[in-house]
Amino acid sequence: MQKIYTFATQFIVYKSQEMNITRTNVDALNAVVTVEVSKNDYAAKVEKVLADYRKTASIPGFRKGAVPMSLIQKQYGKAVLLEEVNKVLQENLNKYLTEEKLDILGNPLPKVSEDFDWNKEDFSFDFELGLAPEFSVDLSAKNNLTSYKIIADDKMLNDQIERVQKQYGKLISKDTVEEGDDLKLTFTNEANGINNSTSIELDVFKDKKTAKKFIGKKVGDVVELETKGLFDDDHKLMDYLKVDHDAVHGLDIIVSATIDGVTNSEKAELNQELFDKLFGEGVVSSVEEVKAKIKEDAEKQFMQQADQKFLNDVTEFLLENTKFDLPSEFLIKWLQNSGEKQLTAAEAKAEFEKSEKGLRYQLIEGKIMTENQLQINFEDLKAFTTELIKKQMAQFGQMNPTQEDIDGIVARVLSNQDEVRRLSEQVMSEKMLNLFKDKVKAKSKEVSYEEFVKEMYGE
Repeated sequence: MQKIYTFATQFIVYKSQEMNITRTNVDALNAVVTVEVSKNDYAAKVEKVLADYRKTASIPGFRKGAVPMSLIQKQYGKAVLLEEVNKVLQENLNKYLTEEKLDILGNPLPKVSEDFDWNKEDFSFDFELGLAPEFSVDLSAKNNLTSYKIIADDKMLNDQIERVQKQYGKLISKDTVEEGDDLKLTFTNEANGINNSTSIELDVFKDKKTAKKFIGKKVGDVVELETKGLFDDDHKLMDYLKVDHDAVHGLDIIVSATIDGVTNSEKAELNQELFDKLFGEGVVSSVEEVKAKIKEDAEKQFMQQADQKFLNDVTEFLLENTKFDLPSEFLIKWLQNSGEKQLTAAEAKAEFEKSEKGLRYQLIEGKIMTENQLQINFEDLKAFTTELIKKQMAQFGQMNPTQEDIDGIVARVLSNQDEVRRLSEQVMSEKMLNLFKDKVKAKSKEVSYEEFVKEMYGE
């Protein structure tokens, strides 16, 4: 049930030098701030600006600096008044919001008055505020979340060893398809927009009868295939046919597979020469050590995927279970007027609905960061960037860069504000993940990578 807030109207008066600022709380999420600007607040500033204008004004019939002040006042007075009042207004409003520690959403919106009179000496301005809601976040709440540990099982390791042997083996081009060959195929179906070239092994097909359709065929031949049951996992259609995830399940069409090439490879021997090519000289010296190394590297990558799923799942859980209202009408009005182009009410409402989920999580994340004192300092950012640079250099074969080289790259990266912002988000995401692992009570589950993929897509 949605909570209904009932408030007695509350007036809060703030004194800034000679300026009165009054806040009226409409409800828990909306307020109106009234700023009173008197002549004493702006008169001296207006006089100084006009005096400076008089010194430099060039008006026919008068020497520079000798233009009557009355003429300066008539020509520039209203524009200067508006500018100086606005400066005083913004300065004091911002100071008020800071000193009162008001947690607002968007920016203050001026309430337009049709009969506003600039000929007066004292002025009163009203601003609408959208206030951030009060709520609590319970990370220890009961949930159905799962933290996955993905293992590289024996089948995966053996398959990877075989792929390595083929990759480093001797490749032989052929004209006619035989068992055990690798094919370069182009899958097409004009009606469904499918046109994708890919390499494929004959044993990838679910049914051996499908593989047999290719035996004896030559380069340039076309084989018609049914997509239903083509692979042991429909998700493979995403890779081989480039079909979206939402379309693969139950996809039952005919695709043409044109044979663009046929190859076979003479597998490389599992010897020290191959081991050194894979991992560097002397790093591993047996098949068992190769498997252990592959397992270690694979599970590091799997951990990143499992962590990302856990982070996403906790995020969705918090969004679903942390309930609070937003000043929706205010935010729609603010969106309508905050951009370069003014939106219609319908456009602003659509924009709000599109961004509401993100705004809610920003508020939840901010609450978590505050309550758990999660902060990013320069040393955090520097350390994270350093490790990132090391990994990137290793990918390009630079295994032992000097600290001087790394420090130079890190300094250049952190001199770019866009990069600093992007990296800061990654650092905070890592801190949030570690916090969730520590405080969110999720069940642990060990799965193979194939099992993880099925769990991830909910199948």
